[in-house]
Amino acid sequence: MADGRLFRILYYLVEKGGASAPELAREFEVSQRTIYRDIEALSASGIPVYAEPGRGGGIRLLRGYVLDKAALSEEERLELLTTLQSMAATGRAAGSGTLTKLSALFGLDAGNWLEVDFSRWGDFSSDNARFETLKTAVTRHREVLLTYENTAGQRSQRRVQPLKLAFRSKEWYLKAFCLERQDFRIFKLNRIAALTLTDTAFVPRPYPTGEIGPQPQFPELVLRFPPELGWRAWDEFDPARIERQPDGSLIARARMPVDGWLLGYLLSLGPRVRVLEPAYLRGMLADAAKEIYEQNRE
Repeated sequence: MADGRLFRILYYLVEKGGASAPELAREFEVSQRTIYRDIEALSASGIPVYAEPGRGGGIRLLRGYVLDKAALSEEERLELLTTLQSMAATGRAAGSGTLTKLSALFGLDAGNWLEVDFSRWGDFSSDNARFETLKTAVTRHREVLLTYENTAGQRSQRRVQPLKLAFRSKEWYLKAFCLERQDFRIFKLNRIAALTLTDTAFVPRPYPTGEIGPQPQFPELVLRFPPELGWRAWDEFDPARIERQPDGSLIARARMPVDGWLLGYLLSLGPRVRVLEPAYLRGMLADAAKEIYEQNRE
């Protein structure tokens, strides 16, 4: 703990330019005597830190000292800058400002290597705004009101306590405690039709590990992809459940619920991908394709 506190005191002094012993004691929740011992330890390790007595004095670093001289390897400094770069890429202004300052102090540049855009293709700037609102709700523990549309096209009004933003299988989800259901729920961000950040604060509940609620046993879906569409299998299925056949085709397996979403997904694969199992799904898929044909023919 002491080593971690020394490191934090050092960065605090770099950021603030200096601080009094009482200020540091309050900031790090230790006694002033402990602060003075920490300053002695920093000095003994080669950090040019000193105390100025009298009114307006305090604990300071020697002018011109930069963090490049601290006990951080180049790899560690780059790792820190990389973390800040990822924060800045998500639109966090504080991350961007800190990145600029530490890059100058370290004399290093992590490079603008990462870009994150939470919007869908097209003009969906509201997606980014939605993400920022939910990020604020999660980090500041504020309840939100949302209008949510489920897979059946039904809308409901919810008041939730946002706990986590999660990315899984190309989609963003909100993990939250729903006050209407009095239980944990997962909401797909793209299905949140309206969102309002409230002033009501809450104490975060520990989010349960694993899946939420009883999990049904979905049937196993088995698809055959021709060689020219193999990339679709690699993009969307677990590589451990893909088998290459002698003719170059791929057999992909996954357990999935048989519903309208699955039929739409299978139709998006086109006529070259064949459903091997479950057999009854082929009839459902043919009926759906026929209905599309009837509705769109001239």
